[in-house]
Amino acid sequence: MAQEWHPQVGTKRRIGRSALEASALSLGTAPLGGLYRDLTEEEAQATVDAAWQAGIRFFDTAPHYGHTKAEHRLGAALRRYPRSEYVLSTKVGRRFVPRTHVYDGSEGWQDPLPFEAIYDYTYGGILRSFEDSQQRMGIVDIDILLVHDIGRYTHGERHPHYWQQLTEGGGFRALDELRAAGTVKAVGFGVNEREVILDAMREFQIDCALLAGRYTLLEQAPLDDLLPACLERGVSILLGGAFNSGILAQGLSGERKFNYGDAPPDVIDRVARLDAVCHSFGVPLAAAALQFPYAHPAVATVLNGARSAAEVRENAASFARPIPADLWLALRDEGLVDPRAPLPAA
Repeated sequence: MAQEWHPQVGTKRRIGRSALEASALSLGTAPLGGLYRDLTEEEAQATVDAAWQAGIRFFDTAPHYGHTKAEHRLGAALRRYPRSEYVLSTKVGRRFVPRTHVYDGSEGWQDPLPFEAIYDYTYGGILRSFEDSQQRMGIVDIDILLVHDIGRYTHGERHPHYWQQLTEGGGFRALDELRAAGTVKAVGFGVNEREVILDAMREFQIDCALLAGRYTLLEQAPLDDLLPACLERGVSILLGGAFNSGILAQGLSGERKFNYGDAPPDVIDRVARLDAVCHSFGVPLAAAALQFPYAHPAVATVLNGARSAAEVRENAASFARPIPADLWLALRDEGLVDPRAPLPAA
């Protein structure tokens, strides 16, 4: 039998060509913004504390999460720790102003703060959003700035308008100036689709991209183009959504959510097959889901959200759980993993 392999939570990989290094497992903070269920201030602090105790040293947030709530909570939690010992990223592309419309709950935030977003990817919009994030978190040194939710997945027919704000409206120039001045150490994108990352790399030199849900045990299409391009250009992937919105966290015994909605029959069938193979090796599906993407050399970190200290500890244990290398070979032999995908190995 092949040897077992498992990554360590605190293992570091460099982010792009920057001097930054990310811990193998990182904390996403949409749950701190009240995604689907709100947290108390104490629960938010305990979640960040548990991440720190587990060895996590990379934290990602965004103004969008809870309409600025997550940035407030993460900043308050992280200010207790030495600034030189962690990497922090946030996002630009939305400016938040006092709410003028009743929030309808369609974005999934529970009890968000009383602000609403204006999409703005222009030079001035990005600089203003960055300064607002510094003040909300009470942290001046933000390491990574990511352009959030641009692309047809978010904007549909309005995408060309917002893309023009980046190219002709000075958005890319703002990112370049912040990086050149050392105000931030890396810039990139935070999106749910690989195509717009490829478009960005043709226009501008990014360091990294937070890609949510597209390179997982269920989906490996980025092997066709994005991941090879990232390796060639020295761009790191910050891999979000390893559970594909939840269905890979507990298999079919939990909530059958896929890409923020109900999982279709073909996905349910594939998850059942994945779970069966994992079960035959005595390995939880969640552990395989978290470890699989980290085997790709373009992936600098696996970014996972958590809404409690217990969830953080559970994710950290899954990420570090020993998994027989033969499990990965079995998944490949069953046609459940693309044969081009790097497999975790000793």
